[in-house]
Amino acid sequence: MSGSVSSKLRDEVRRFFEARCAYCQTAESLTVAFFEIEHIIPRSKGGATEFPNLCLACPTCNRFKADRTAGMHESGVETRLFHPHRDRWQDHFDWTVDGTSIVGLTEVAEVTIDLLRMNRPQLISVRSLWVDAGRHPPS
Repeated sequence: MSGSVSSKLRDEVRRFFEARCAYCQTAESLTVAFFEIEHIIPRSKGGATEFPNLCLACPTCNRFKADRTAGMHESGVETRLFHPHRDRWQDHFDWTVDGTSIVGLTEVAEVTIDLLRMNRPQLISVRSLWVDAGRHPPS
């Protein structure tokens, strides 16, 4: 399949990820941005434009991830990133009690959180507004 994502495939990915970023779990409906279809394994590294290699990503997570598939854990070990189709979000991540920050439960999550800057101050601030409005964290 070419690099172009058909509208049918785009809709399938959007439905599968419930219109939320596969990484930070932000609901697209809470933002003013259009979420993007992201190649989990980048095309530049041989990733196919097929459903098992595509996810929905907010523009910020997608930009910070770029063409990366792994990152350096604080222990000094190169660690793969979270794979939205092979991994269950709940097995790797959780929310702080106040629902504003993502907690890594595994090394995979810790590297993903760090590399994609999933707890940047601006996002924590806006999440607190979503929590107050009863719209976050996702259930």
